[in-house]
Amino acid sequence: MFYLICFDIVDDNIRNKVAKVLKGYGYRVQKSVFECPNLTEHQFLTLKDRIEQLIDFNEDNVRYYRLCKKCLCDFEKSGIGDAPDIKEYRLI
Repeated sequence: MFYLICFDIVDDNIRNKVAKVLKGYGYRVQKSVFECPNLTEHQFLTLKDRIEQLIDFNEDNVRYYRLCKKCLCDFEKSGIGDAPDIKEYRLI
């Protein structure tokens, strides 16, 4: 599955740790936004657990959006940047 993950994290050190974790699963498209293509359910749950061990639930906000192939094909953008990487995308 394809996930769009965005976050608002107060502490700089925690924010950097979360970004480092996310880089292992996908790629950064904006400062606080990552696209993670081809994650299995197990990979997603592992990623989410790792992030939840780092963040402060009273101050931080992390959002996980599961996107289908049709949604990705309807992608639009303004300005610089690439479209989501859907060439490896497949339904399981």
